[in-house]
Amino acid sequence: MALMVHLKTAAHLRGKGDRIAKVTFRGLSFYSRVAENCEEVAQFNEVFRWPIASRLGGNEMLEIQVYNYSKVFSNRLVGTFCMVLQKVAEEGHLELTDTLIDDNNTSIKTSVTIEIRYQSMDGTVGVWSDGEFLDVPEDRDGMFTFETDSLLSGQSHGSGTSPGRSLQGSIPTFRKAGKGVFSAMKLGKIKSSKDDHKRGDEPAVLEMDDLDRKVMRLAGAPDPDTISLASVTAVTTNVSNKRSKPDIKMEPSSGRPVDYQISITVIEARQLIGLNMDPVVCVEIGDDKKYTSMKESTNCPYYNEYFVFDFHVAPDVMFDKIIKLSVIHSKNLLRSGTLVGTFKMDVGTVYSQPEHQFYHKWSILSDPDDVTAGCKGYVKCDIAVVGKGDNIKTPHKANETDEDDLEGNLLLPEGIAAERQWARFYVKIYRAEGLPKMNTNLMANVKKAFIGEHRDLVDPYVQVQFAGQKGKTSVQRSSYEPIWNEQVVFTELFPPLCKRLKVQIRDSDKVNDVAIGTHFVDLRKISNDGDKGFLPTLGPAWVNMYGSTRQYTLIDEHQDLNEGLGEGVSFRARLLLSIAVEILDTTSPELISSTEVQVENVSNISESATGKIDEFFLFGSFLEATMIDRKIGDKAISFEITIGNYGNQIDGVSKPSLAKKKKKDGENEEEQSELIQNSSEDEADEDGDLVSVSSTPPMKPVITDRNYFHLPYFEKKPCVYIKSWWQDQRRRLYNSNMMDKIADKLEEGLNDVQEIIKTEKAFPERRLRGVLEELSVGCSRFVILANKDLNQAGRTKLDRERLKSCMREMDNMGQQAKQIRTQVKKNTVRDKLKLVQNFLQKLRFLADEPQHSIPDVFVWMRSNNKRIAYARIPSKDILYSIVDEEMGKDCGKVKAVFLKLPGKKGFGPAGWTVQAKLELYLWLGLNKQRKDFLTGLPNGFEEIKSAQMGHGLQSVPPVSLVYNMKQVFQLRAHMYQARSLFAADNSGLSDPFARVFFSTHSQVTEVLSETLCPTWDQLLVFDDVELFGEASELRDDPPIIVVELYDQDTVGKAEFIGRTFAKPTLKMCDEYYGPPRFPPQLEYYQIYRGNCTAGELLAAFELLQIGQGGRAELPPLEGPTDSERGPVLPVPLGIRPILSRYRIEVLFWGLRDLKRINLAQVDRPRVDIECAGRGVQSVLIQNYKKNPNFSTLVKWFEVDLPENELLHPPLNIRVVDCRAFGRYILVGSHAVSSLRRFIYSTPDKTSNNWATAGDILVNMDADPLRKMDTVVKLDATSDAVVKVDMTEEESDKKKKKKKKKGVEEEDETDERTLDWWSKYFASIETLKETLRAQEAAQAEAEEREDLEIAAEAADIKPDDLILKGSKTKEKSKEKKSSKDKKKGQAADGSDKRPVKAKVDELMVYNKELESEYGNFEDWLHTFNLYRGKAGDDDEHALDDDRIVGRFKGSLCMYKLPVSEEITREAGFDPNMGMFQSIPHNDPINVLVRVYVVRATDLHPADINGKADPYVAIKLGKSEVKDKENYISKQLNPVFGKSFDIEATFPMESMLTVSVYDWDLVGTDDLIGETKIDLENRFYSKYRATCGISSNYSVHGYNVWRDPMKPSQILAKLCKDGKIDGPHYGPGGKVKVANRIFLGPTEMEDENGLKKQTEEHLALTVLTHWEEIPRMGCKLIPEHVETRPLLNPDKPGIEQGRIEMWVDMFPMDMPAPGPAIDTAPRKPKRYELRVIIWNTDEVILEDDDYFTGEKSSDIFVRGWLKGQQEDKQDTDVHYHSLTGEGNFNWRFVFPFDYLMAEEKIVISKKESMFSWDETEYKIPPRLTLQVWDADHFSADDFLGAIELDLNRFPRGAKTAKQCSLDMIRNEHELPTISIFKQKRVKGWWPFVARDENDDMELTGKVEAELHLVTAEEAEKCPVGLGRNEPDPLEKPNRPDTSLMWFLGPLKAMRYFIWHNYRWLILKVLGLILLLLMLGVFLYSLPGYLVKKMLGA
Repeated sequence: MALMVHLKTAAHLRGKGDRIAKVTFRGLSFYSRVAENCEEVAQFNEVFRWPIASRLGGNEMLEIQVYNYSKVFSNRLVGTFCMVLQKVAEEGHLELTDTLIDDNNTSIKTSVTIEIRYQSMDGTVGVWSDGEFLDVPEDRDGMFTFETDSLLSGQSHGSGTSPGRSLQGSIPTFRKAGKGVFSAMKLGKIKSSKDDHKRGDEPAVLEMDDLDRKVMRLAGAPDPDTISLASVTAVTTNVSNKRSKPDIKMEPSSGRPVDYQISITVIEARQLIGLNMDPVVCVEIGDDKKYTSMKESTNCPYYNEYFVFDFHVAPDVMFDKIIKLSVIHSKNLLRSGTLVGTFKMDVGTVYSQPEHQFYHKWSILSDPDDVTAGCKGYVKCDIAVVGKGDNIKTPHKANETDEDDLEGNLLLPEGIAAERQWARFYVKIYRAEGLPKMNTNLMANVKKAFIGEHRDLVDPYVQVQFAGQKGKTSVQRSSYEPIWNEQVVFTELFPPLCKRLKVQIRDSDKVNDVAIGTHFVDLRKISNDGDKGFLPTLGPAWVNMYGSTRQYTLIDEHQDLNEGLGEGVSFRARLLLSIAVEILDTTSPELISSTEVQVENVSNISESATGKIDEFFLFGSFLEATMIDRKIGDKAISFEITIGNYGNQIDGVSKPSLAKKKKKDGENEEEQSELIQNSSEDEADEDGDLVSVSSTPPMKPVITDRNYFHLPYFEKKPCVYIKSWWQDQRRRLYNSNMMDKIADKLEEGLNDVQEIIKTEKAFPERRLRGVLEELSVGCSRFVILANKDLNQAGRTKLDRERLKSCMREMDNMGQQAKQIRTQVKKNTVRDKLKLVQNFLQKLRFLADEPQHSIPDVFVWMRSNNKRIAYARIPSKDILYSIVDEEMGKDCGKVKAVFLKLPGKKGFGPAGWTVQAKLELYLWLGLNKQRKDFLTGLPNGFEEIKSAQMGHGLQSVPPVSLVYNMKQVFQLRAHMYQARSLFAADNSGLSDPFARVFFSTHSQVTEVLSETLCPTWDQLLVFDDVELFGEASELRDDPPIIVVELYDQDTVGKAEFIGRTFAKPTLKMCDEYYGPPRFPPQLEYYQIYRGNCTAGELLAAFELLQIGQGGRAELPPLEGPTDSERGPVLPVPLGIRPILSRYRIEVLFWGLRDLKRINLAQVDRPRVDIECAGRGVQSVLIQNYKKNPNFSTLVKWFEVDLPENELLHPPLNIRVVDCRAFGRYILVGSHAVSSLRRFIYSTPDKTSNNWATAGDILVNMDADPLRKMDTVVKLDATSDAVVKVDMTEEESDKKKKKKKKKGVEEEDETDERTLDWWSKYFASIETLKETLRAQEAAQAEAEEREDLEIAAEAADIKPDDLILKGSKTKEKSKEKKSSKDKKKGQAADGSDKRPVKAKVDELMVYNKELESEYGNFEDWLHTFNLYRGKAGDDDEHALDDDRIVGRFKGSLCMYKLPVSEEITREAGFDPNMGMFQSIPHNDPINVLVRVYVVRATDLHPADINGKADPYVAIKLGKSEVKDKENYISKQLNPVFGKSFDIEATFPMESMLTVSVYDWDLVGTDDLIGETKIDLENRFYSKYRATCGISSNYSVHGYNVWRDPMKPSQILAKLCKDGKIDGPHYGPGGKVKVANRIFLGPTEMEDENGLKKQTEEHLALTVLTHWEEIPRMGCKLIPEHVETRPLLNPDKPGIEQGRIEMWVDMFPMDMPAPGPAIDTAPRKPKRYELRVIIWNTDEVILEDDDYFTGEKSSDIFVRGWLKGQQEDKQDTDVHYHSLTGEGNFNWRFVFPFDYLMAEEKIVISKKESMFSWDETEYKIPPRLTLQVWDADHFSADDFLGAIELDLNRFPRGAKTAKQCSLDMIRNEHELPTISIFKQKRVKGWWPFVARDENDDMELTGKVEAELHLVTAEEAEKCPVGLGRNEPDPLEKPNRPDTSLMWFLGPLKAMRYFIWHNYRWLILKVLGLILLLLMLGVFLYSLPGYLVKKMLGA
């Protein structure tokens, strides 16, 4: 479907001038070219085409505007023509001439003549033939250029491509045949090369409002020497649309094993559920398990244990491994313990984090057996995954005071909610088809003989792996088309931290099961976590599986491919599956709480559920087969194309399918003829009997040259075609294609922008704007096209959701692209480029379709019925669509395809040689769209049908094509030079030659020996190259040229170095040979070796057509100029660069570390420098051992070099050893590939730095601790004085100090207590703060940018923005401050800051010092000398092994003649050239003092996961091993040592600091080492000999270390730099050059006496030395550097880091003072006395035997963390009935404490077998527990509280005020530190957790904490319990507490009386009554008798 407008002319124009027209339809505008100097009539004659996706509506408008074009001002509108397209929509064709209207809607004379055509999708509107537009002039393409106009140069480059002049949907280019209509989103940089030779420097047409046009044109003016670094994309971009890009990289990247190291530190656990547990943490990765030690009876154990796992596996395998942390309760040797909870995450998730690590994060434990339970606790850990070459930046680890809030620091990737829910993952497996045989035919025949039945030879089942669990379906015996209908159910937390789900079809076998095929489902691609996102869902859809070839062999060499490693080389099977996720409601009662994998049956789904089956047609034509490897050149070769199992002749499936329609090709293998496969009878449908022809006829190859053969497909090109049946799911592929095309275009544009930046061309921002414009147009186009998604059968939920989310994303991206476009400025290009690169990744991610449809197409080269080499082509790339954007990028195009070896054979050098190069044309589409399948082929062929077919049928595809048109060309390859090639010989050099292939021809350049930078300067001429097809098409689209570089070996065959591709510039015989296209320019082509780059080639290629007149008409060739070189043609003058005279000066300093050559030592080396054929030699070093420096320092030579710096040839440095009898042996070589950094530029006299007039006062800060952020740089001429006095608070403080000396003492840090470590820790705090500030600033900047983008999208005014911004800032501040509070600084934060500021600080660099100061190569450079073959590991990681020494020196290059004024300067030494004022290089004795502070994160060296490290230092011959002071079992040892070594530079200049692991038996192992080049430091102008302190003092912890005082240093610097000064003036001023500095002038000595000094002033100048004009640079401050430790056995992987610094003192100066004492602080001995006074409200546990009453026998237990074995108990308060207990009991805990680190230090033996004690550092935490004592059973735990002695809540005054909130809201409450308060008394709550895991209050304790130092404890000792000395009085307890046996009566009395006295009294009363009554009744009769008888 398309609308085409042919704009013919505009007539009746007024005046004379340039005109331009703009045609707009549906918002997409095209500009015509400029019609120049036309008077009445402007002839445009251009065709514009809009591919449209929806039907043309009758009311749509077309608008044409005609402008007067101006190069400088904006274009002026002449008039507008609008028309409604109703008639066009009905009839499909319309021609008309009509007048324009002006701005006021009045008609004017001017008229336009146009012709409009519309072709609808169904062809209902008039059909037009292809040839109707033939009257379009051939060399006029309606080119539309936007801001994307090439700015690289005004002319085209050798590759015929100027990077990207295009806009999506805007390039209507028509060929004569009219078929090659340009699509709206073509790949590659589109450039009409036809237009070029005419265009000259015609202005590009830009957007109307662009006023920069003129500037831009000027900037791009042709410069004969401009060069475009043809980036990979430019080389291989297509110019027209008949060819597509070849893929440059040959080797599949994944699948190769790589080294990985995973380090995990388990720090501590908290809130573990369970009572009084003994927890152990188990760390498991894959199958490796490691355990921490066991901590006794604690719910919050502290481990701080470090584990390292080393792996050597493929990346895919690595990232799918699961890291599992589990906490196990009371595990020991005999029992496995009970699992508390686990946490799972895959390695890939960690690797995708910033810095590949999680640092100090809390992982949430959950119980896998009970999904209803909540969180089971938290484990705090660090996890880092290091691959080769990754370096981990560890946040600085000095004192971890931040008590993390658990919720804020969870171990989860960003954007995942803390509360993860349980979910069920249902993977439904329905059926599979197309399985291969997994058994031999022999077995089958045996079975057949015995059982008499024919069985399928495979027993498949499906295995699903997810999050470390596996589930399997049942086995379907003997079935190529098994039906399972089962589902595998996983229960896992959602969102899962495992990215991939692995589905594998396996073959069940008695011996071992093997994989048939594997498919990975990436959960991120089948779900969306946004607001409008969706849960993971997939299918039901077929997934295709690929793997090894289908032939069954007993030992399959490509079995890995079936496991999913590496790229599959053949279709294996397809599987119908679906995935769904449901979030569980954990409250529902019928929930199965276990997470075991379940397998259940599911119902079948209908055939149509996955889409309706349609017939597809695949056509391929082989236009050329060249570069066939000579190993296979002797047998006949045929090519086979397969899609799924269709077309597979050797090993397709031998069984008919289920559906009749889907019969496979190849019923039985016996019946197949060699070429034509008879398909089953019932395929005879409307095509007649269309038989699939899937392979070309076999043909013998013909020799091309020594290495390669080719097939003689001259005019006859064989074709293949296959019919196949698949579900019609093209829509998925279409959407994917659209996104891919946008992404390709974007990638190309970005490469361009980078290229422009790299080559420092003008206006990269314009190109970037153009790229963004293209992106936003592309995105809006996608939204329009994808919107018309038809509701076809088989659309799954994922299809619908994915479409929605893709449209949202694309829409969003388009908007953002527009936003960013407006913000692209010259200075923001780089940042915006980064942002846009994120778009590219996002696009690539979106374009990857998770639900497959049509399987990929495989092209196999077969020889002798064996498969040799293959290429795999994704089916979406060749899929046809009516809409151009949806069409695959290679559909209907000729593509250069390189065949490679399958599987592991393709790794390494074997895989780099091309097996064959095909020019292949492919087309795949529905059978009913088949009429178009030949349209993309080069024209001029006749079809030849298969003979058996009969000729009646028109629709039968051809078996071959015969080209009757052929063109003859001459190819000229101008091979100029190559640079930075791969070293292929043992000498470390190569003998390179290049072989150029074009079509079936090949030629080689001459071999240049021993160089990595050959300059061949050779023209290769290929005569009579025949190309088939129409001339005009070839002109736009010549085939590619392949250039291979080899290393010539004297014996054996040449070794492959690398390969690159190029496109020639083409000249037809009727074209003029001249600018701008000819002669072509040299370009750089990147050379690839596998996936690695192996250098660059500088060359140009032109293809000249030979017309009737023969070669005589071609531009003449100059003959060979150089008689010595024989018949070698040089590159002609117009192409080779213009040369100028340069002088190169070389500073020869010395050679270092030369290794032995052939076992002999190097004794008399010499350095040869060579550049462009000229060079210079150094003097001989007479005795390398005695003095490896050169005696003559500077030499020079002159050379002719190209004007263009980018073309400068490399400079080669070679070192040879002069042996006896005139023999020379090459030691090593180095190629300096770019001389740009050595170009000398004369200092600019006018710049600020050379200022001579006026003095400038530099702003000084009185407080040296404030960082100098704002150095005031004033203009030289102004006479400004900027003076900042001491800040007021400072001076106030001083006054205060004097006034109340006594009072302030508390607050002041006592000078005496300060030591070097105080300084160090203060500095680390500063470092952390600056890092935090940087992060915050970065975050804020990003936030600001997002806001701006959002704001512009929503049209908010900038003022509102500020409010918004400040709000967000406030938020982030709040966050921060809450964090600070957590640190407990809320209470005493205010007084903490000033205290800190009084400590002098040093600079802590968290990297090596040299990386901060440019490797100290300010004037002395180090060049590594290489020898030996380069390693082929990825990106030459093994280059270090090839280094045989180092050359020290420098280069300086400048154009001649040089200006006078330099040489005239005072003291100019002509011998030294430009290297003035360089120190002499005689040997010098130096005292080297190395301070090693500490090491962190060492790699464990012992079995127990620890190491016993010590330091060894080596310099030259002297070595110091500090073996006796090893630190036991420590991975973060603090050494605090200094070592003095005397050395002589230059002989001993490489310092090695190593950390070894001490072993009792055997040799000590190296953990890691770091090397420091001291010489460069010593001579550097940054003065790295001894760091300059921030303050000058003569005593105390900050004593000045340098033997020279600041004033002496300053005087020397001024003298050396010929600077005027220093002049000390009154009032604390000093003047150096023309800068005035201020500073204090007095200082205190030890006795506190003040005396005058100039040192402070001098020091002030030194700290601001970078502001001194001309000579100034930053001097190195007093510092500590952090260096990574590396181990040669594990190259590239950090083994820990070491913090250290080096001071150097020349021996001819006064000796330095003693070394600073950095010995580790000894922990201070303290005693903590805890008095337990009372408890209250303790819960009552026991029931009384007699009375059933609740009571408790309370006692309290306490200990300091880490000292559980020293726990102490109070006595028991028996039978407390109210929960009240009285104790008056004292615990005494002595401990050693490090104030600075806030840690208790414990030394103890780990086990009885340990050799020595191990030191642990543990946070000071006091645990108090309350227990219920039982006599016979175990005591019951009631509750506990843990107090961190540094920050714990203040105790409540009374028991009533004491509540749970004291613990719950710990963060908000003010905290106190026992180390400050010394004595605290109060009530604290005891807590325990109930069944539901909630905290409950189980009691309260009144305690008193008293901290005393060891000395104080000695003075006033106290007793334990209630003992002497200082005994406590006995508690006043109720008597009952005495035991039963002591006073049973008392106890009875107490118990019974206490509770039942009223009852007892009543009962007693009653008894009395009854007794009286009884007595009464008893005695009554007697009395009665007495009375009666009267006795």
